[in-house]
Amino acid sequence: MSRPIHPAPLRRGMAAACAALLFVALASGTATGADPTPSPAPTTTPTTPSATGDTGLAGLDPRIREIMRKPDYRNAQWGLLQTDPDDGRVVHSLFPEQFFIPGSTAKLISVSGPWHTLGADHRFVTPLYAVGERDGATLTGDLDLVAQGDLTMGGRTRPDGTVAYTDLDHTYANDFPGATLTPENPLAGIDLLARQVRDSGITRVDGDVIVDSRLFLPDPELVPTPTPLIINDNLIDLMTTPGDRPGADARLDWRPKVAPYQVTSAVKTVAAGKPTAVTVTATDGGTRIRLTGTIAAGSEPLLRTSPIGDPAAFGRVALIEALERAGVHVTADPSGANPVGRLPRDYDGRPRVAAYTSPPYAQYAKLILKVSHNLGANLGICLLAVTAKSDQCAAGFPVLADFLDQAGVDREQAQLMDGRGGNPADRATPQVLVQMLAYWQRTPDARLFREALPILGVDGLLAENCRSCPARGKVFAKTGAAVGGDALNDRLAVGAITIAGYLDKGGGRFDTFYAGVNGASTPSADPTEVLAIANDLAMIAAYLQESS
Repeated sequence: MSRPIHPAPLRRGMAAACAALLFVALASGTATGADPTPSPAPTTTPTTPSATGDTGLAGLDPRIREIMRKPDYRNAQWGLLQTDPDDGRVVHSLFPEQFFIPGSTAKLISVSGPWHTLGADHRFVTPLYAVGERDGATLTGDLDLVAQGDLTMGGRTRPDGTVAYTDLDHTYANDFPGATLTPENPLAGIDLLARQVRDSGITRVDGDVIVDSRLFLPDPELVPTPTPLIINDNLIDLMTTPGDRPGADARLDWRPKVAPYQVTSAVKTVAAGKPTAVTVTATDGGTRIRLTGTIAAGSEPLLRTSPIGDPAAFGRVALIEALERAGVHVTADPSGANPVGRLPRDYDGRPRVAAYTSPPYAQYAKLILKVSHNLGANLGICLLAVTAKSDQCAAGFPVLADFLDQAGVDREQAQLMDGRGGNPADRATPQVLVQMLAYWQRTPDARLFREALPILGVDGLLAENCRSCPARGKVFAKTGAAVGGDALNDRLAVGAITIAGYLDKGGGRFDTFYAGVNGASTPSADPTEVLAIANDLAMIAAYLQESS
């Protein structure tokens, strides 16, 4: 069945020409889930602490009060919490125990679980076993690649062992202009495995190559859906560059190049200033990809992506091709199916002829948090299930719950159905997110976790905010959003814009904070108007940092 992929129109999603914010739930017609029950407007909140810990607007930086009292937020609900880590004292608070739509600030919880359970230094070792009889350089049998839930399989690993990312990740290329690629080879881990097979002395495989994906079952409730083997985030990258003159064919490059995937382009170059509109259509299970449309002369290259329909089959072909490049001939047909029926019950006694070892998990957590990597956040839930010896990703939630209990985080103040923070049911209070942040300050990984977050005016999804303000480089925070269309009023319904993290107050003190607004809306249907709300949240964080 044909599956067109193109930039999401207004009522299906939203593109914004800015890396300061990523919208994690772009639903048709409505914001992600219903807004929480309305509470009194911020202008009427008390100026003394209430039973729920509210301190109201009194004592807040006047610039913050001015933002919250804008006419744009007259129907919205603000939440705020700032605490002093030395004694847990509440510095500022506004509805700290009320549920808010979290957006990607939910990743503070979903990433913390695997980080604690696996450990910051945990490395994923993906083995390749020889299953059969070996006679000299010939293996009569199969090579079985046993997938271990490695998020990148070497496809982002720099020479120094760190994981590369860009401020606007390729996983958002279909919704955001300006998404870019890292320079690393997406097939680096697969190529390394192939060279290790050759170094083991095997030059011929009279049999097949099989990807063993039995680690866990894909769970369609998690979108995007994690798989045990992930190569290039299960995406084909498609880069279109304008031709030399209007009317000329646009130039196309794509990666990773693996058969039987075939990509063709009929995109034409139009005059400078004319619209750029590229449509991607995938057929035959996603293996036949065609680009059509226009790109303006002189414009920057345009990145689009197309999903890999069967990651295990894709990995099998990629490994067979890599083996051939390394000098190992495989007699099996590369275009065949992934023959899982040939897999053994286990690999006891089977020789391991190759293995790829990942960077430490803390590097993956940094990738997830810096760019709001949705697949990686959902993958964490499945990895937690594996630690409970289950192949059902949903079994990861009880593991996450146990961790939160041990960490002193009141998990009843959070509602999660995924790891990314994009399910309509997801909710979190300011208090629970601040508790999660405070937990890390009591651990040896405090600095590592803090610096894994986007840094205001420096990198990740806060790179373009507050680049010249005094708070630049002094706010470490995860952003989140849930935005949809309001067809009734021809505007955008902003279910939530949120930010939570740490404020560098100097002298080694890092206050924990949350700021968020639910139920806002834009004056018109122009997606760029959401950026004003996002910037308001970033500036609230900056003013909290600057205030004594």
